[in-house]
Amino acid sequence: MRVLVTGGAGFIGSHLCEALLARGDEVVCLDNFNDYYDPARKRANVAAFITHPRCSLVEADVRDREGLAALFERVGGFDAIAHLAAMAGVRASVPRAVLYTEVNVLGTVHLLDLARDYGVGNFVFASTSSVYGRTRRLPFVEDDVADRPLAPYPATKRACEMMGHAYHNMHGLNFTALRFFSVYGPRGRPDMMPYRIVHRLVHDQIITLFEGGRMRRDWTYVDDIVQGVVAALDRPLGYEVINLGRGEPIWMDRFVHILEALVGKKARLETPPAPASEPPVTYADIGKARRLLDYCPTTSVEEGLARLWAWYQAEMGV
Repeated sequence: MRVLVTGGAGFIGSHLCEALLARGDEVVCLDNFNDYYDPARKRANVAAFITHPRCSLVEADVRDREGLAALFERVGGFDAIAHLAAMAGVRASVPRAVLYTEVNVLGTVHLLDLARDYGVGNFVFASTSSVYGRTRRLPFVEDDVADRPLAPYPATKRACEMMGHAYHNMHGLNFTALRFFSVYGPRGRPDMMPYRIVHRLVHDQIITLFEGGRMRRDWTYVDDIVQGVVAALDRPLGYEVINLGRGEPIWMDRFVHILEALVGKKARLETPPAPASEPPVTYADIGKARRLLDYCPTTSVEEGLARLWAWYQAEMGV
C-alpha cells in the first residue's frame, strides 16, 4: 500500500512511518519542518528511516494547494492518507486562531479535495480528545455532540471531522477521524507535559501542575496509538469517529510521582488554577475502537513512562 503521512517528521508521524515501512508499505513522509519547536528534533525523528528504499521525504506545507497537487500528480495518487499535520497544542492556539484555522482546516480541505480527485481509498484524520471540552459524560463517547470546544485547536479539529463527513456524503470518501487521548512516549514534543516534567525534574526547574495535580488525563502510549492508526488505514469504514486512548485516566499528581521515582528527584511545583482551556478530565471509551479496529492498548503508564525516561537519557546523555 502507498501511504501519504502528513506531519510525518513529528512525534506520532515518525513512529507511524516506521511502523508502515516495517510491514512493507511504501511511505511518502510530508512535513514542512516549521519552528513550532526546534526543526532539528524533527530531522532527528526521520533520520532512522529517511534513506529507506520505500520511503521518500517531501518538504511541503499543507496550505500550499499547488504544491500538494504537484505531489499527487507526480506520485499518481495514494491508496491511503494518514493526515497528522497540524498546528498543535490547546493553550498555544489561544492567541493564534487564524494560523490554526489556516493550517488545520484549510490544509485539511486541500487534502480532501485531492483525495477525491485522485480516488484515494481511505483518509484517516488525527483528531483530538480536546473536542469533548467539559462534557459531563464519562467516559467520553463518540456520539457526544462535542460542540463546545474550549480553544481554537479543538475547534479546528472538530471542524475537520465535520468536513470529512461532508466529503463522505458528497463524494463517497472513506474518512475516519481518530480522537487521540494524551499521547506520550519517545520523541514526544518538548511542549507536551510528559517531556516538560522529565526535563524540568532533571534540571531542578519549577513544574506547573494545575489544580495541585487533581486533574485526570487518559495518557496513551505512542505505540498503542500507532497500532490504532495502522488498523484504521487498513479498514475503510465509510465515515467514522473513533476514540484512541487507554481508557484508564490517572490523576496528574500520580503521573508526576511516577516520573519523580524514575528520575530520582523531587519535583518543585507551582499549582495555579487551571486555565479556561483545560478540562478537568479526559477519559476515553474505547469500545468502538475495540470493535471496529481490534484496538487493544497494552502499555501501562508506568511502563510507558519508563520508556520515555530511557529515551530521554539516551538523547540527552543524562
